Amino acid sequence: MSKIKILHAADLHLDSPFEGLSEGKAAQRRAEQRELLGKIARAAQDGQVQLVLLAGDLLDSDSAYTETSEELIKALGSIPAPVFISPGNHDCYTRTSPYARLSLPSNVHIFKSNSIDCVELSELGVRVWGAAFTDKYSAPLLEGFSAEKAEGILDVMCIHGEVGKGSQYNPISTQAIVQSGMDYIALGHIHAGSGLNKQGNTYYAWPGCPEGRGFDECGEKQIYIVELGDGQCELMPVCVASRRYEILKIELEGRQALDAVREALPENTESDIYRIILRGETDEAPDISLLRQKLEGSFYSLQIRDETVLRRDIWEKAGEDNLRGQFLMRLKKAYETAANDAEREKIVQAVRWGLAALDKREEVVRHDY
Repeated sequence: MSKIKILHAADLHLDSPFEGLSEGKAAQRRAEQRELLGKIARAAQDGQVQLVLLAGDLLDSDSAYTETSEELIKALGSIPAPVFISPGNHDCYTRTSPYARLSLPSNVHIFKSNSIDCVELSELGVRVWGAAFTDKYSAPLLEGFSAEKAEGILDVMCIHGEVGKGSQYNPISTQAIVQSGMDYIALGHIHAGSGLNKQGNTYYAWPGCPEGRGFDECGEKQIYIVELGDGQCELMPVCVASRRYEILKIELEGRQALDAVREALPENTESDIYRIILRGETDEAPDISLLRQKLEGSFYSLQIRDETVLRRDIWEKAGEDNLRGQFLMRLKKAYETAANDAEREKIVQAVRWGLAALDKREEVVRHDY
């Protein structure tokens, strides 16, 4: 049986809105996303891969910017290997989709039907199978499918879908994987990488998105280089991301917020997008304005979320014959009779807000800054 080296990527979501960033930075991030295409092309060249499988959601919608279309054509055309695209739920194939409008290079093949199709690459000893989403949702595409094996030929599949039951996005059962007859199935849709899996004689994986777009896609992101043949499969993750999203949770534990953050921060965060969450009991609310002033130069973009709570001695002046005392007494009674922790948390936040107003400080509310 032949051997082959494959680049497997998915879920670029080019032209994402990046709603959590300013308009200028969102535009910059979309430009950086386009650079992923060139990085993937260079990874294919450097890795001397013989086949590229792009398993859907390359585009975030059917409204691709002209710059994105141009870069897609340029980058894919520069890959010295066949490229297969299996459109997903975000970039489903229709008569009006970008894939139908663009004149893509001759080395690029797009699966256009929701029926499984096959392209034989005799010079590589490989058959490439795949199908497309033709709508935002898809029924199971692999159920009942089985490829008749041919001696000396590797069978690989490129398809967008989700392993498991109950999904509206081409749910794929492990039984269907076993019965498929594939040597490797290149999947997309889930944004966290799977690593290499195997059911029966079939290897399969999904690489996740190659670069995070929000705080639900934190950490290092990757594409995969896959070496397949002789019943064996090896997978090598390759990072092509420019930036990463990270969430840093810090328990203040009596420390000054700035000191605690600096102590916890790793090195070289200047290119990254961070959300810092402050927690724990404090004697006074953290100075968020000061934190931002001191820290924001260390990041591409920074959010600070204050989840600290004032110590229980906030009630010590309750009952005094003044406005502060009466305010605290009323909220203390509400706190003591609250039905659950959620209500008590709201009351404590109201105390913090009220005390900030009485002391003519900036209002402190639980929020992303």
